[in-house]
Amino acid sequence: MLEIGQILCDRYQLKQKLSQNAGRQTWLAEDLANEPAEQVIIKFLAFGDQVQWEDLKLFEREANVLKQLYHPRIPKYRDYFSIEDRILWFCLVQQYIPGTSLKDLLSEGRKFTESEVIKIATDVLEILSYLHNLNPPVLHRDIKPSNLILGSDEQLYIVDFGAVQDRAASAGATFTVVGTYGYAPMEQFGGRSVPASDLYALGATLIHLVTGTAPADLPQKNMQIQFQDKVSLSKHFVRWLEGLTQPDIEQRFSSANQALEALNNRLATQSSDLVYHLEGSQIEIKKSPKQLEITIPGRSLKLYKYQNFFVYFLYSLFLLSIFAWLTSVIPVTIFFLPILKLLFTLAGLSIFIIFLLRNFGEVYISFNDNYFLIDWTFASVSYRQQQGKTRAINDIYIREFKVNNKYVQKIIIESKNKEYTFGGFIPGLTDAEYEWLVVEMRDWLGLQEICE
Repeated sequence: MLEIGQILCDRYQLKQKLSQNAGRQTWLAEDLANEPAEQVIIKFLAFGDQVQWEDLKLFEREANVLKQLYHPRIPKYRDYFSIEDRILWFCLVQQYIPGTSLKDLLSEGRKFTESEVIKIATDVLEILSYLHNLNPPVLHRDIKPSNLILGSDEQLYIVDFGAVQDRAASAGATFTVVGTYGYAPMEQFGGRSVPASDLYALGATLIHLVTGTAPADLPQKNMQIQFQDKVSLSKHFVRWLEGLTQPDIEQRFSSANQALEALNNRLATQSSDLVYHLEGSQIEIKKSPKQLEITIPGRSLKLYKYQNFFVYFLYSLFLLSIFAWLTSVIPVTIFFLPILKLLFTLAGLSIFIIFLLRNFGEVYISFNDNYFLIDWTFASVSYRQQQGKTRAINDIYIREFKVNNKYVQKIIIESKNKEYTFGGFIPGLTDAEYEWLVVEMRDWLGLQEICE
């Protein structure tokens, strides 16, 4: 029986039991061989009825792997031995990391901000990058809040390599199911673990931190964790988390380096708005994590095709000729003559206004986390608007309409209960511009896949 104060191998004095389950115990101890005595962690595995050979193999593998790891954020291997005290105990001694696990912080009601979670993600990815780039790669296979320690030095540490894998599983070999439900991806329960498996577990852990809810308790859609409506995060970071937790391993980030690069790229866009242009286009797109703005300017007189102007001019002349003909062949009293003039004047003016709005009006589209707006303006005066809820958008695509025996394209913003359209009569928009606008809007809204 292990007891407080007990000294093992004339060196390690047990101080406090930290955890216990099915043939395993973890103790805080002091290494008396050092002056002053140094705190260490001792993991015990009892070899008996509750422990299988596979458990012992994993325990010994953990010891052997830790011997080879030299990273400042991974507890250092100290010793490995066995003792017999009515039970045969195998003992693994590791460096003690003073701090608190993320699981304990969550249990205390700690709320993690986006910047804090990004820092945690960066730290873990840097450690995983080290592990995965070893030869052979080392896979932790059990990333979760209880195995991430926020040290007293404010640095993050990965602990508990009890599920570690340091070689690829051979074809047809038996395997031990490892990992924790809710954090481990499906391929891991099938015996196939790759670096992307650790990335999924990290993503699920980060989602736990930002929602305060264990991933196993969150809803799923097509086997992907649904958390977006429970957080207030930048679109870029939400999409990055979705990239980590893709259920299909082929759609997930493939390496810690790739995930870290993607995260850094998204962080770079948060410092300021980025303005995008398509070569040869006058359209301007301004992006930030919180807002997307699209400005489709009206035609300038320099770019305007004068033959179109003459078409409208001929319309006006036609109306005037009709007016002159009617007043000459039809007896019109002096009373009705002003009314007739007014009607033809209004008709001509309407044609002219339509001409101005279609050719020189500006279209402004904006999206934020809550609402989107389509605003048609002329001379900085709004004359038409459409507005909807961003979260209600299901899809954005191009559709062709037949108008006066001619096909025109419009962009459809499909919502749950309504369709919003623009385009069609916006003059001069090319097929490339229509496609570019759809791609940029879908990309900002996260309606397309992150990973190729």
